[in-house]
Amino acid sequence: MEYKAEYERWLAADLEDKDLRPELLSIQGMDEEIKDRFAVKLAFGTAGLRGVLGAGTNRMNIYVVRQATQGLANWVKTQGGTQTVAISYDSRIKSDVFAREAACVLAANGVHVRIYKALMPVPALSFATRYYHCNAGVMVTASHNPSKYNGYKAYGPDGCQLTDEAADIVYNEIQKIDVLNGAATMSFEEGLESGLVQYVEDACYEALYEAIKSRSVRPGLCKTAGLKLVYSPLNGSGLVPVTRVLNDIGITDITIVPEQKDPDGNFPTCPYPNPEIREALALGLELAEKEGADLMLATDPDADRVGIAVRCKDGSYQLLSGNEVGVLLLDYICKGRIENGTMPENPVCVKSIVSTPLADVVAAHYGVECRNVLTGFKWIGDQIASLEAAGEVERFIFGFEESYGYLAGSYVRDKDAVIGSMLICEMAAYYRSIGSSIKEELERIYAEYGRYLNKVNSYEFPGLSGMETMAGIMSRLRENPPKEFAGYPVIKVADYKKPEETGLPAANVLIYSLEGGATVVVRPSGTEPKIKTYFTTLGKDLAEAEAQQKALAAAVEPMLK
Repeated sequence: MEYKAEYERWLAADLEDKDLRPELLSIQGMDEEIKDRFAVKLAFGTAGLRGVLGAGTNRMNIYVVRQATQGLANWVKTQGGTQTVAISYDSRIKSDVFAREAACVLAANGVHVRIYKALMPVPALSFATRYYHCNAGVMVTASHNPSKYNGYKAYGPDGCQLTDEAADIVYNEIQKIDVLNGAATMSFEEGLESGLVQYVEDACYEALYEAIKSRSVRPGLCKTAGLKLVYSPLNGSGLVPVTRVLNDIGITDITIVPEQKDPDGNFPTCPYPNPEIREALALGLELAEKEGADLMLATDPDADRVGIAVRCKDGSYQLLSGNEVGVLLLDYICKGRIENGTMPENPVCVKSIVSTPLADVVAAHYGVECRNVLTGFKWIGDQIASLEAAGEVERFIFGFEESYGYLAGSYVRDKDAVIGSMLICEMAAYYRSIGSSIKEELERIYAEYGRYLNKVNSYEFPGLSGMETMAGIMSRLRENPPKEFAGYPVIKVADYKKPEETGLPAANVLIYSLEGGATVVVRPSGTEPKIKTYFTTLGKDLAEAEAQQKALAAAVEPMLK
């Protein structure tokens, strides 16, 4: 019954955040509600923290943020170096508050802080961490989760999310800290006056924009291409950096979706501000049809991912998947850099193991090495770091994940919707200038390499027992491996919990290779109570690939219960 005592302690405390006491009072005598908030703590891992806003140890609030930051500060203080941490935040509810609280705790520990003066996206945080040679970085965001969530992502000195080893140390430090009063803190104003807290300088912003623009494949092309764009930042942090870079390269005919222009953590137009979901792009699609736009783009709240819709010949708009955009960009970058003589020797692209194998085929066509890594962009960042350590960082030309994350260049170590938006627009402008289109080029790729189809399904397991249920499902699949799916025999199982077999770090992922070339991937999310299934099918046409995918999905569903 420790959770009840902790609840009573919070109830009796003089809490600075006045939003929390009414919530605590409203759940008096409600055991399940109290248990949900206090029976467990939000787990700190390589992805940091993520949870529902509210009161308690299992919620995102200033006390949990302070506790996490004190743990981070304890680790930073053992690291030598500049003793500096960069901080950024997106448009979510209390993101600015949590960012300042983190700055106050770090400063009170004698750690220097570089904080953005206004919301800026994930790539800007990764960039500032590297620009100022920081020991760590903090991004306050819950990415594309619903508005009731917020989170806290911690980064290492390389601009990648924290390594497992560092995250374990921070987690162990957090366990020693009392959540309500264990963190050192000072006022934000005191931090500024002391010089321990400083704002990110304009020079850092400009260096980021220049780094992005330097990755243009065909510089100057967009100034004369006449591309017409509709863009939505989905009430997040993408508006300023995306429009700045697009304007700089010559894309000025940009219509912003008005209802989704301004930062708003309530995300009033869509329950999931996720560019993977059609509902989030609905207003943008309506506006694109009205404006006759060539292209519609949407970035998620922390602007590390971008979704697109392209105009078809009949005037309708087709949403493209992350796999399709990833392959299109890979093809465009390879072809353009070879034509312009800017392709490095022994070029490398990197993608996650759950992303389309079509990318491997396209890369091979252009003589590019395609490396497959675990899910999570930090593994792509890790490959960039290994190339950098060997003095060969220029070999990296592109990295992507099927979940709409793209990166070209080594200036940051996380996915970047700003460069993704720039390259997508440049690609669209180029194809327009030669009388083609993104849609036509995608069909060319399918005609040349085969009709690959990639689909992702998610199964949610909410509540305190959710993670336990997921663990049980994965154990059953390992103990009693399926021999077939929908009549397609399993010819190989790759269990990524066995690094000796895969050559990659251990991960809770199962990949089934089926007779005929299809694959089924089962992977629990590392940040949400979900199991994701990924299907790759290859047919003589779309109908055949779709029919197989549906059959496989129907066969997998009963196994996830």
